[in-house]
Amino acid sequence: MSIGGPAPLDRAHLARFRGLVARYQPALVSEHLAWSTHETSFFNDLLPLPYNKATLARVCDHIDEVQDAIRRPIMLENPSTYVAFRNSTMCETDFIRTVAERTGCGLLLDVNNVFVSAANHCFSALQYLADFPLARVGEIHLAGHTAQSDDEGERLLIDSHDGPVADAVWKLFEIVIARRGPVPTLIEWDSNIPDWLVLKAEAAAAQAILDRHVGRIRHAA
Repeated sequence: MSIGGPAPLDRAHLARFRGLVARYQPALVSEHLAWSTHETSFFNDLLPLPYNKATLARVCDHIDEVQDAIRRPIMLENPSTYVAFRNSTMCETDFIRTVAERTGCGLLLDVNNVFVSAANHCFSALQYLADFPLARVGEIHLAGHTAQSDDEGERLLIDSHDGPVADAVWKLFEIVIARRGPVPTLIEWDSNIPDWLVLKAEAAAAQAILDRHVGRIRHAA
């Protein structure tokens, strides 16, 4: 959908999307906080945004348009990012919180994205989660990541979805569930697909954490 893109939303695409949602009635509908189009070009990437008032207004307008079209709230997913913008005037958690408050959208928390971005930009994943509006989270994503080196030889984490969930991400997930309570959780594994028993074990590990916190729901502010 290119929610953060500078151009108006593609009306034809939005109409097709509205028809898809109406036909299949999915329980949850989500979109990434990112942009992926420029004029007539469409990119196979979820590109980052500067967090400032102009971007905030554009994202809110686009979310309002999508929600009006499909007649239901969407959930906005936090991105994994590899660059930051000098003209950002807000931190990501404040930006996301304000978008949710203005539009009434829910949030999809990708815990691996938090870990990847925290490592790449040298901020605390724990502080990010402490600042994140967990009460609005309706779904969680987990995934694997890989480590590479950037052009200057510095370590760079990539949200690759091609391996198991890292131990540190499991720990962050348990912290979130302890604070938020169990919510629908998806493990993303898109390439280098292993045997079924490996995938089943990953799902079982997530379910075990969810089960430990059933009946202990404590919504975060």
